[in-house]
Amino acid sequence: MKKAFTIISAIIIFSAFNSEAQDKQQDNKIYEKSYIGLYGGISNPMGNYSSTDYSNNKSGFAKRGVTFGLDGAVYVYKNLAVGYTLTFQDQGKLTYDDTYAIAQGYTASYAADATTVTATGRYHNWNILVGPQYSFVYHKFVLDLRASAGLIKIFSTPETEVQLSGIPQQTTLFYQRKASAFVPGYGGSAGLRWKFSDNWTLALKGNYVSSAGPSVKNDNHTYVQGRYVTKLPISEFQTMLGITLNF
Repeated sequence: MKKAFTIISAIIIFSAFNSEAQDKQQDNKIYEKSYIGLYGGISNPMGNYSSTDYSNNKSGFAKRGVTFGLDGAVYVYKNLAVGYTLTFQDQGKLTYDDTYAIAQGYTASYAADATTVTATGRYHNWNILVGPQYSFVYHKFVLDLRASAGLIKIFSTPETEVQLSGIPQQTTLFYQRKASAFVPGYGGSAGLRWKFSDNWTLALKGNYVSSAGPSVKNDNHTYVQGRYVTKLPISEFQTMLGITLNF
């Protein structure tokens, strides 16, 4: 993801210098104004984050959920800006089918008589990202391309409690604890804004975010077999609608 972030940044900077060369004889051109907007939409987990494979220790069982927050940009030179995003995401919780599949997996891994898995909590996090943005303007439409990096604040992840039957080496309950942490995040976005007045626009935005994710603590394992999660990588694509104010 760091490589992709670097490539996107290079494209945006190249576009800025290319447009500067084209605009040398257009000193009277009106460039984009800085803006801030309210956005909301859907956050779709991807890859390991959405996987429900018991045997994959990076499977997150995350679900499609809501996202909302602030997004904007401050233009520093013509149509080159520093963009910023502050959004909240809810990626759901483990369902009955998820806990049943995990229980069946533990039963097979331990050759247990039976397994009970109980899950609590949800995926809640905030994305705090900034990065270079370049805007292409066509009449009342503006295409914004941005590369971003920053922090993801993990407030909670699902926690699981596992009870095995018929395994003398593991008679106590064991846990995959919920995680809470700040972790680095990277991403990129493309947005289309329509100017329906001098200071207001309607916006449609696609945003990709990726992170190695938080470390996960496990308790009360006296005999480890099968699924044992130590890291929960994050990967999500968000589709959002918004309204922005130019200033």
